[in-house]
Amino acid sequence: MAPKILLTGVPGIGKTTVATKVAESLGQAAGGFYTEETREGGKRTGFDIITLDGQRATLSRVNKKSKYRVGKYGVDVESIERVAVPAIQQAITERKAVIIDEIGKMELFSEKFRELVTNAFNAPNPVLAVIMLKSHPFADFIKQRPDTKTLEVTPSNRDSLAHQILNELNPASQGGD
Repeated sequence: MAPKILLTGVPGIGKTTVATKVAESLGQAAGGFYTEETREGGKRTGFDIITLDGQRATLSRVNKKSKYRVGKYGVDVESIERVAVPAIQQAITERKAVIIDEIGKMELFSEKFRELVTNAFNAPNPVLAVIMLKSHPFADFIKQRPDTKTLEVTPSNRDSLAHQILNELNPASQGGD
């Protein structure tokens, strides 16, 4: 079975950076999405979803009117379902490594997102997913799967984690230990 790896840690520690380094190294062998903060005047105004094939959509904004909120951010569930969900599905279908950044409060408002995350973890594909550190019923369910390995990103390991993960995701690099 292909590896299923979860990255967790405190906000701002570098989880997305590790995931994007892995995605860049895998190139066309990976599919999925990552998130990026948006800033105006030096202040964070929200987050965008960016697929590995270059699509971009709003995940959340400070001034977004939405019934789905996380702190000061209004969450755009439609964008999650229009951009992130198909990116995960395409990676599964094309038998690529699935990159999911992230399984967090904002994304988990979408039932379709939760369904596709479950499908990715049930598929034969390798998966690298960033997952929220705090407890949440769905996130806890994924963390407790016996086929997943959870790595906590820390200041001391964040620079070496991408290399470690690439070795785990690439079976050809594991021979001869």
